[in-house]
Amino acid sequence: QVQLVESGGGSVPAGGSLNLSCICTRSGYSFINYAMAWFRQAPAKGREFVANIAGTGMTTYQANSVKGRFMISRDNAKNTVYLQMNNLQPGDTAVYSCKAVVGVLDFTYDYWGQGTQVTVSS
Repeated sequence: QVQLVESGGGSVPAGGSLNLSCICTRSGYSFINYAMAWFRQAPAKGREFVANIAGTGMTTYQANSVKGRFMISRDNAKNTVYLQMNNLQPGDTAVYSCKAVVGVLDFTYDYWGQGTQVTVSS
């Protein structure tokens, strides 16, 4: 079973920055085997993809809504993935969760953290 713990959320004014962390405290495989992603869910809205990163960290992808403002990265030595968020706007207010994905034979398994709240005031 994989355990993911997010941190770094908080309340900031528009234009501010936050750096979220998601540490994998328990896993069945080496952390490099997990592709990682960040999602967010605003009140009364569905879950929205934010960004993902390959196990090696060589490939990343961001949603158009955050491109140029958010950057995903990872440190496999620390079993941690980060989401640097700059120029935050009120529309970024949401609970941010990380997700780990691993493929084993013909199956894909994914695991979620509990999430961390980000609130941006205008």
